[in-house]
Amino acid sequence: MGKEVERKFLVSSPAWRDLVEADIRIRQFYLATAPGRSVRVRISDGTDAKLTLKFGGRQRERDEFEYAIPLNEAEEMLAFAVGRVIEKTRHHVRHRGYLYEVDVFGGVLAGLVVAELETPEDVPDDMLPDWLGREVTGEPKYYNASLALGGIPEIAA
Repeated sequence: MGKEVERKFLVSSPAWRDLVEADIRIRQFYLATAPGRSVRVRISDGTDAKLTLKFGGRQRERDEFEYAIPLNEAEEMLAFAVGRVIEKTRHHVRHRGYLYEVDVFGGVLAGLVVAELETPEDVPDDMLPDWLGREVTGEPKYYNASLALGGIPEIAA
């Protein structure tokens, strides 16, 4: 079991685009969600698939279990998705030694850009990049499970 310790931010500037190291096209969907838990399937670049189970309701830390699954089985599981399939491009961006994952959403969520920082230590605000906007850690409407179930934050509407 792994611990997921993450902070989420809205992105307020396109300055991050010059720092992109890698891009991953992601389709993800949920098989089950409930308060404090979710079961997700993620297909990356149309070639790899993972099943992820997350537990916990704490704002910055959750238990996470992740398993590689056959791509054809992930595609079959689409029939059991609850809510919408989320489409996004994840960009890897480094700033002061930290890896940020900047998700640019597509489809009905187009316009939403969220950066995630997963790190066990607390990064002081003065070490954060200038292109980050408001921190939305702990705001359920920005969780991917909420986005899949139909919520659309005003930034994407």
